[in-house]
Amino acid sequence: MQTERNRAAQAAAALRPDGSSWTDGELGGLCHPSPPDVRAWPPVLEAAWLKLTFVHWPFRPADVQRLLPRGLLVDEFDDMAWVSLTPLLMAGVRPAGVSVAPRSTTFPETNLRTYVRRPDGRDGVWLLSLEVASAVMLTARYAVGAPYHLGDLSVSEHGGALVYAGARRGGEPSYHLVIRPGERIQPSDRDIWLTSRWRGYTRRFGILFETPVEHEPWPLSTGVIEQFSETLANSVGLPAPAGEPVVPFSEGVRNVRLGASRPLLRQPAHGTAAGGDPPRPGTGRAQEPPG
Repeated sequence: MQTERNRAAQAAAALRPDGSSWTDGELGGLCHPSPPDVRAWPPVLEAAWLKLTFVHWPFRPADVQRLLPRGLLVDEFDDMAWVSLTPLLMAGVRPAGVSVAPRSTTFPETNLRTYVRRPDGRDGVWLLSLEVASAVMLTARYAVGAPYHLGDLSVSEHGGALVYAGARRGGEPSYHLVIRPGERIQPSDRDIWLTSRWRGYTRRFGILFETPVEHEPWPLSTGVIEQFSETLANSVGLPAPAGEPVVPFSEGVRNVRLGASRPLLRQPAHGTAAGGDPPRPGTGRAQEPPG
């Protein structure tokens, strides 16, 4: 049974981006956003995120915390930290309000991310690595420290299976994933905890940046891995995961808005929670950094 936190999130998210209501049929099998305390407004970038696979692994919290900058704490579900490899097709990437030809702004991207909280309770994702096939996206690396790396990436379909492949320019790291999508699923608390994240964190010149994002609910399906190899996780310093991956697939979301990144110049002391979001279900606690 879903927790009160998730039911409240679903109720608050029952609006389309244009302000109209989702139907009951449309809401079935969707992962619902968190309450609208965060809005990517005014938006600075719009896109669609399509043909996306989540490969979620559990890790010991201490193994992930040591990779985080000061000001971010590991978020936990069932006493584990989680890291996700997420290959997808970026489509129609454009400045907000600008019409462009979709073909010219469509390219593969793959991110490696983990789930974090600030000491005041605001949650989000910390981007460990971003592999991308478009040099235009490298501007975010220089602006806010998003860890973009240019590579040769592809997303294709063969016999009902999705094939993702990529290698960073100059060699390692790389990945190859073949997944067969299955039936639509009703998201679990863990699915919602992993996919309903509305802030991305990066660091530039020692300053932590927060970027808001919003979009419609994720439609999730089962996914079966047929082939998989990757060296991205090892390249950022992660050990072997503590369990087998959880692998949902999504056809994607088409109304993605990213707001302006803002520097977090004042970091609250560890352990404070004033003004923050209530704890998410399953987190238990945020892992304090060593030392």
